[in-house]
Amino acid sequence: MRVIPENWQQQSVANKKKYKNWLQRVQRNKVLKQLPALHEEAFAQIDCLNCAACCKNYSPRFKTPDIKRISKHLKLKESVFIDTYLRLDEEGDYVVKQTPCTFLGEGNACSIYDVRPSDCARFPYTNEDVLLKRMNITLKNAEFCPAVFYVLEKLSNN
Repeated sequence: MRVIPENWQQQSVANKKKYKNWLQRVQRNKVLKQLPALHEEAFAQIDCLNCAACCKNYSPRFKTPDIKRISKHLKLKESVFIDTYLRLDEEGDYVVKQTPCTFLGEGNACSIYDVRPSDCARFPYTNEDVLLKRMNITLKNAEFCPAVFYVLEKLSNN
């Protein structure tokens, strides 16, 4: 049984104010205990390979350990990896030069999945405190990630 409605994106946009109000008054410790189970529930229904909106429209930050790990995996010098694939954004973070992500392959699979950036490994943050601490990111993510929508719906309707 599918719990995520087909029009979830429209619902997410319509519920943005509700989510924001909820996030502003949330009981953090209570919610943090609920996140792992809700995260599992969401991903029992959602296959990222059917979506990949994150990889198609946004970029993770590539931190120094990510750059070192991925460069080594690709057998490139770090400077060559940076010059080839990355740019500095407005906040001074390395991000991919283009969207969709260069590493997004056939069937929405990541060609560097085993060494992907930590932002990618942690996304969509539905099982950690980032969901609560970084409200603007959470609200943005809810508009394109069905897992974030699912978790916020469950939490804000309690």
